[in-house]
Parts: sequence; structure tokens; C-alpha cells
Amino acid sequence: MPATSADSPIVSLGAARPRRRASLTPMVDVVFLLLVFFMLAARFGLDKAIEVIPAGGASGAPYQGAPRYVTVSPDALKLNGVTLAPEDLAAKLRPLMPNDQAIVIVAAREGASLQQVVSVLDRLSTEGFPRLVLAE
Repeated sequence: MPATSADSPIVSLGAARPRRRASLTPMVDVVFLLLVFFMLAARFGLDKAIEVIPAGGASGAPYQGAPRYVTVSPDALKLNGVTLAPEDLAAKLRPLMPNDQAIVIVAAREGASLQQVVSVLDRLSTEGFPRLVLAE
């Protein structure tokens, strides 16, 4: 049996290996994944605002001309109580306007979704009806 000294280890693990440098590849991968995630999750467009005057706060000239009362229901769109298609709203509303700055009253009925009301307001705004009053 070979003699062992107190200084030598009983189990030899071999020669000490040089330390490996940490790889930066996984960190770069994570950074690129985060970059792609935030680019895809970001909002690139500007929010579009529809100016709406509350019914009680309609100041300025008094209401003039024929009635212009648009009702948004869950299943129908009505102009002065007459059901019509959303595409026909601007064409039917234009003859009722005494001038370009006349008020159009839009009211939502029970069960109408916010998206339906916003769609009608957006359609009227893009068709050239700038003064929209939202009534309950």
C-alpha cells in the first residue's frame, strides 16, 4: 500500500480545469425577444377623438330647423323614429340640416353597446356633421 501523507487528497479529481467564461448568447437572445415583444405590443397609431357635446351643455345658437334625432338601439338605427341602414344615415340627415354647424342629437337606447354608439358618432363625424350632442 502506498503511503499517504496528510497533505495529499485521498480522492484525486484530476488536474484543475481553467474556468469557462460566461456565454453572452442567452442574454442577447433574451434582449432581442424582449425587444420584439415590446415592438409588437406597442401602439403605433394615434387615438382618434370624437368631439361630443353633452346634452345639457350645448351652448351657442338654439336648436333650429327640422328634428335631427338619431336613436341607436341594439338592433336598429333610427332617424326621427324611422329605421334606416347605417350607410343611409348621412344621406337622409343632410336635407334636415339648416346649415353646416347645426346640432345632431344622438341617443343610445337600453341594450345598445358602446361600440354601436361610437360607430354612429364616427360615421357622422367623417360625413361632415361636426356638432354632435350625446343625449341619454
